[in-house]
This record gives sequence, structure tokens and C-alpha cells, in this order.
Amino acid sequence: MVTIDDVQEALSNVIDPELGLDFVELGLIYEIEVDGDEVYVTFTLTSPGCPIGPQVSEQIREYVLELDGIDKVHPKMVFSPPWTPELMSEDAKFALGY
Repeated sequence: MVTIDDVQEALSNVIDPELGLDFVELGLIYEIEVDGDEVYVTFTLTSPGCPIGPQVSEQIREYVLELDGIDKVHPKMVFSPPWTPELMSEDAKFALGY
């Protein structure tokens, strides 16, 4: 059975091209739900005007579908609550000088 930790590890491959850090470390993954062979991922972007949303959705699907036993992935992009730098991991804050 795939766990949330397994999904988080897969999502660590989704990299923000501008910042060079992964979406998990940046705090851009808001929620992960595993329901049998399906995974639901709620994520955001650093700003609503960021054009990489469709690319990120595809990467989320690609990496999570690599997990054994997962047949469907449902990425959902939201902008509420808005992302802030405080959501980043301590490592990401350090790397970005925040």
C-alpha cells in the first residue's frame, strides 16, 4: 500500500525551474490523499500568474504514477491559502537566504 510519505518522496522530483528547489521543500504541496490506487494532490504555485501550472500537473502525474499500485493521479491547483515563504522547509529557506 502506497503511503503519503511515498507520494511525498515521488513529488520531491517536481522542481520549480526558477528556484531550483522541489515543490515539497518549497511548501507548495498543500495536501496528499491516497485512496486505494488513486492519489489526490493539492498544490499551489508561488504566484497566481506563474505559467508553469499545466507542466507541474503533468510532472505530479508522471512521478506519482511511477509508484507501484497507483493507477490514477488527480493534481488540483489552488491559490487559497496563498503561498508565502514561511511555508518553506528550513533547508529551502537556508538555500534561498530567507
